[in-house]
Amino acid sequence: MNTRAGLVTSGLAAIFLLTVLVAATIGPYQIPPLDIVTAILGRLAGSPVDATLDTVLMQIRLPRVAAAALVGAALAGAGAAYQTLFRNPLVSPDILGVSTGAGLGAVFGILLGLPVMAIQLLGFVTGLATVSIVAFLARILRSQNDIFVLVLSGIVVGSLASAAISLIKILADPYQQLPAITFWLLGSIAGIKLVDVAAIAPLIALGLAILVAFRWHIGVLSLGDDEARALGIDAARVRLVIIVAATLVTASVVAVSGVIGWVGLMVPHMARMIVGERFDRMLPATLLLGASFMIIVDTLARSMAKIEVPLGVLTAVVGAPTFVWLLARSRGVWVRR
Repeated sequence: MNTRAGLVTSGLAAIFLLTVLVAATIGPYQIPPLDIVTAILGRLAGSPVDATLDTVLMQIRLPRVAAAALVGAALAGAGAAYQTLFRNPLVSPDILGVSTGAGLGAVFGILLGLPVMAIQLLGFVTGLATVSIVAFLARILRSQNDIFVLVLSGIVVGSLASAAISLIKILADPYQQLPAITFWLLGSIAGIKLVDVAAIAPLIALGLAILVAFRWHIGVLSLGDDEARALGIDAARVRLVIIVAATLVTASVVAVSGVIGWVGLMVPHMARMIVGERFDRMLPATLLLGASFMIIVDTLARSMAKIEVPLGVLTAVVGAPTFVWLLARSRGVWVRR
């Protein structure tokens, strides 16, 4: 990482920390920034902390901020990996049907009246199962362009999962189950608890750690399989590892937050404009931008109106015009530097 990229990444890290601090202060119970720092330091030192402040900050505010950061970083990182791996700037984390697959499992769990943890687990399992089916179909339908067949298989399986979700919405109770299904599909982390964050954090950390460890390989694969083989890289094996890691990250996020669009598509483009196309430089910037972006969006979702606004609505409202602006800036061309 050169000096400029390092300085930019350090600046993004500072912005991320500032975003966390500001988001923790906003809510019905206002908390001054100094009180937040004092409470955290007091907790670490074992000093007594105001009970109300401790409850609001440690059990409500910070778990939600942490969840937003994990969701944003995970979706953005998976999107960056897929876009670079498939050499397509319009690819997003749900390209292989993982989002719709996880959504199908969660929606079915809501229809059955399962508890929240069971719904999340079912969504995670069906998300991974969907990608497994996609990989199985791609293996059966092998051709000269394996990536093309893999993406088409993802579109087909994702469409079937979407159709199944529509059928479940028709069968659901219109007064209790249908509103819950609709709100979940639009994306939200309202009511998320520390135990939920603790459940997904190791899986997301594992997936992102794999992406970081293979960042050089991903960059080489973006040049083509022939170049990768010339450098001694097993292209098929590395591609499989990256797809599994990105799928693990995406399924973990969708299982607890629902389907949140635009983050994995838009944020990698923002990172490219800031630090360039090299994946080893782009990935840290993408993770920090994704985390900061989702914290800001979630803060708006819980504070801009009397009711909770679904995250998917806000990410679309912010993401669509921003993506158009990014395309205008780049004149619609995705250039490697």
